[in-house]
Amino acid sequence: MIETFDNYKIALLRREDGEAFFNLIENNRVRLEDFFAGTVSKTMTLEATLNYCEDIQKRIADTSYLPYMITDLNTQQFVGLVDVKNIDMNVPKAELGSFIDSRYEGKGIVTKATKHVMDHIVKEYKFIKLLCRANSRNKGSIAVILKNGFELEGTIRKDYRTTKGEIVDLNYYGRVFD
Repeated sequence: MIETFDNYKIALLRREDGEAFFNLIENNRVRLEDFFAGTVSKTMTLEATLNYCEDIQKRIADTSYLPYMITDLNTQQFVGLVDVKNIDMNVPKAELGSFIDSRYEGKGIVTKATKHVMDHIVKEYKFIKLLCRANSRNKGSIAVILKNGFELEGTIRKDYRTTKGEIVDLNYYGRVFD
């Protein structure tokens, strides 16, 4: 899938995107470390990131992880990510996560990108349920989630360990497709 909107492109992360992916994470590491702990821990160096991108290609091939990168068409730089994870084709359902570079925050980019990714994966993979998880203090993510039609299904207490070791509650939001 390669989709464009406004001045942005959405496409799956490719093997050759490792350095650009590393730069996006590195430029946002402090703000991502609590709620993108896995990605942050696997991208501490450029070499580690290149290895991680290699692993991701296998996961894309077997449909166990689908990272859609948001690229600014003016600069050709990655500015965000909408990832599809915890895929269960038995239902079929998946979880969405997203983030945007701090310089692009508040412009509705990740909200639009999430909608495009949702439309694509529901059509392509026939998902009937999508979910998102967010800590109640993550107001930006919650806004993206609600604007894309998700509803709060509940709060799971002591559900996630941040990079700093804090165990926090997460709100679960769901959306059903027919």
